[in-house]
Amino acid sequence: MSAFKAYDIRGVYGTDFDAETVHRIGRCLPGLLGARRVLVGRDARLSSPAVRDALVRGLTEAGCAVDDLGLCTTPMVYYFTAIDGYDASVQITASHNPAAYNGLKISRREAVPVGYATGLAELERRIGAADLPPPAEQPGACREIARTAVFLTFLRTWLPDLSGLRFAVDCSDGMASLLVHELFGAGTVYLNDTPDGRFPHHAPNPLEVENCAALMAAVKEHRCDAGVIFDGDADRVMFIDETGAFIQPDLLIPIIARRFLRTEPGARVIHDIRTSRGVIETLRADGAEPVIGKVGHAFAKVLLRACGAVCGGELAGHYYFRDFCWCDSGELAALIVLGELAAARRRGETLSGLIAPIRRYATTGEVNFRVERKDDAIRAVRAAAESHGSPTTVYDFDGLRLEFPEWWLSVRSSNTESYLRLIIEATTPDRLAARRAELEAALKPFLIVKEAH
Repeated sequence: MSAFKAYDIRGVYGTDFDAETVHRIGRCLPGLLGARRVLVGRDARLSSPAVRDALVRGLTEAGCAVDDLGLCTTPMVYYFTAIDGYDASVQITASHNPAAYNGLKISRREAVPVGYATGLAELERRIGAADLPPPAEQPGACREIARTAVFLTFLRTWLPDLSGLRFAVDCSDGMASLLVHELFGAGTVYLNDTPDGRFPHHAPNPLEVENCAALMAAVKEHRCDAGVIFDGDADRVMFIDETGAFIQPDLLIPIIARRFLRTEPGARVIHDIRTSRGVIETLRADGAEPVIGKVGHAFAKVLLRACGAVCGGELAGHYYFRDFCWCDSGELAALIVLGELAAARRRGETLSGLIAPIRRYATTGEVNFRVERKDDAIRAVRAAAESHGSPTTVYDFDGLRLEFPEWWLSVRSSNTESYLRLIIEATTPDRLAARRAELEAALKPFLIVKEAH
């Protein structure tokens, strides 16, 4: 399988791609993006220095001036790409994937993402050509730059009143470790807060609830009001409530949106096609205009700009902000959620209490199926669903979302893994169980392996 994905370049380093692939990317990328000045950052994976060296060698051979941020979060690369006027940037990371993986997240000017449909397909074609572009007559140079303190200064402008709030933070051995102590200070419970690309404590994917076990235990042990857990490169963040329960990430979209709606009533807020109906209903009740879009940061950031939304989020734990260069930031999302929670605690409310009215439907969560003939499988799901009557609303731009008065479903092919993903919500647990049994029966003829999360 190619390392070129819908949103980025990612795979097992040494198997799906190697240093020569990365060198060729460095040689071809400047011509593709019209770039002469490029920002590069990396996470702490053991392969990241080798990937950095190969990339910089290719970029400088192509005549680019390269600024190397060194170890940094992915949102740091987005931020400085935009505010410092770089022609392009590359963050070396595999985000939430296991330690053997690595990858490249590429942005063009103003931190606009480069996805498969907007440049990566052409880049893949160019690096596969027999001959590379000729090297520049005058090679470029690379310099190392330090910007962590500058980024912390920016984040502190968003730092809310957290007085009286007790919380724990799990950095997943990842890049949030560079920031959290300076940002949150003493009194916070810190876990796995040293960058270590081996990820010795747990995999850096907090969407897998088992990876939140230590944080859940810490929240209960220290009687915290919340737990915060970042993924490996800190572009995603997730939360544990005061009881130690995991919060489905899309349920926090209205909490974040309220920070903006107080001063911008009627503002647009984006969400992806998998988002809970409870989230959409809450946004409307709060005075927002919800805007639905495709799954994935390469699509969400474009939608955020196109519709002028103030913020938005996804089931996967990405949260996007107009005031963060139209990009996602786990750090900024954490500050906003904690600020909203601190204000609620002063009113005597809890995080679980804030979420309860939004979590108003029974849900399967996202269930993954390994199937053959995915298009046929989706058609079979649709036929089974429509045996109950015509849907009130149909979205078919990213898989399929069918809305019925008392339940809805989303079924789509993953853009990053070989799965068909199914979500069902219903007004009652019994109705949910019945619809789930019917739709899983429709999928059974196509099933290879099923994995539920």
